[in-house]
Amino acid sequence: MLMTVASFVLALGILIAVHEYGHYRVAVACGVKVLRFSVGFGRVLLRWQPRPGGTEFVLSAFPLGGYVRMLDEREAPVPAAERHQAFNTQSLPKRAAIVAAGPAANLLLAVLLYSAVNWYGVEEPKAILAAPVAGSLAAESGLRGGEIIRQAALDGDELAPVASFEDLRWLLTQAALNGRDVTLEAARGERAGAQEYRLPLSRLPVKEADAQLFRRIGLLGPWTRPEMGDVLAGSPAEKAGLRKGDLVHQVGNTPIVDGQQLRELIRASVVGGQAPVQTWRIERAGLMMTLDVQPQMQSDGRNPPVARIGAFVGAPPELVTVYRGPLEGLWSGAVKTWEVSTLTLRMMGRMVVGEASLRNISGPLTIADYAGKSASLGLSQYLVFLALISVSLGVLNLLPLPVLDGGHLMYYLWEAVTGKAVSDAWMERLQRGGMAVLMAMMSIAFFNDVTRLFG
Repeated sequence: MLMTVASFVLALGILIAVHEYGHYRVAVACGVKVLRFSVGFGRVLLRWQPRPGGTEFVLSAFPLGGYVRMLDEREAPVPAAERHQAFNTQSLPKRAAIVAAGPAANLLLAVLLYSAVNWYGVEEPKAILAAPVAGSLAAESGLRGGEIIRQAALDGDELAPVASFEDLRWLLTQAALNGRDVTLEAARGERAGAQEYRLPLSRLPVKEADAQLFRRIGLLGPWTRPEMGDVLAGSPAEKAGLRKGDLVHQVGNTPIVDGQQLRELIRASVVGGQAPVQTWRIERAGLMMTLDVQPQMQSDGRNPPVARIGAFVGAPPELVTVYRGPLEGLWSGAVKTWEVSTLTLRMMGRMVVGEASLRNISGPLTIADYAGKSASLGLSQYLVFLALISVSLGVLNLLPLPVLDGGHLMYYLWEAVTGKAVSDAWMERLQRGGMAVLMAMMSIAFFNDVTRLFG
């Protein structure tokens, strides 16, 4: 719990400070006087003013946001000698640049974070496929599990190397959401010859990138050795005589390729509301033996009951450390930021027109949960989390809602086209409407958080 709170607060502090620093830095460069730079809202906890009459830097009690207060005649009287430093007296390009600098800073931070992960290196599962789900697109394409993916590409693009299973998962996500097929170049072993497989993802009616999407594709995760992990005391696995380290070769007449396939066979072994006895062929210390395993039916009260054996099934996936050089890592970071940004915008558009569920909106509770989980996995995973949230913050602030930076840019676009600023009356109406939309989004996000974490 302490790690979750600390990692969440650290993430918020970094992302908000970078966003506001973007506004601050460009404002100063444009000759605008900045009165206060605040991370957080409400009561001031810490205050620092490097020089009298200069910018006041503060840390406030409520951490979900921040602001840069500039000299502005619309907010308070400005001495004639300082009028040239007021925000409202600046040219249209300067005002637009100051407003756009906050989201731009978040997107630039994401590029640097993704690049840092590329340079530092991150451990990810190797791109070895688990046995595909029966009847899925992967199964129909001829994949059987255990294939090493060497290269992949969207339909019409050139094949490119696949560094890890996460690279493959991201490619499949993009392909499915864009309605494009995927070509995979795979081999059955390190030295085996490669063969091409085609996944017709354009056939999928995709609304969102969730677990059900990958179940329809048929690739739920990377290959794992079908080995037994810890066995719970008094569980069906212990009663059957299974032990940690047992390697499962066959269940009934089905050869076992990997841990994911074994888990699926156990879960789906329900017949008439009961789980029949399964005959397992296992290897222990080099000796083959046969055991009868009786799975137990379990239900959470909301979903249909499934069969379980009370043991961890499948060894951890084989990992590979993915590094990229200075230029390659920077380019990859920029490309990843662009891809995540466009995917975020596309999902927002689909939610607006009803093609994607509003359950995709996450609030501070879910973000805090992910912050803690990513921090527990190491520096690289935490940096990836920060990059993802930084992209989301940058894209969200560019939306044309009057209370956001994108809304102000919309006002400036109107001013550029018509030659006159938006009237105060219309400004007030638009601000009220934008605030109502933002409050509705926050309410949905909080509801999703509660149902996701406590439902």
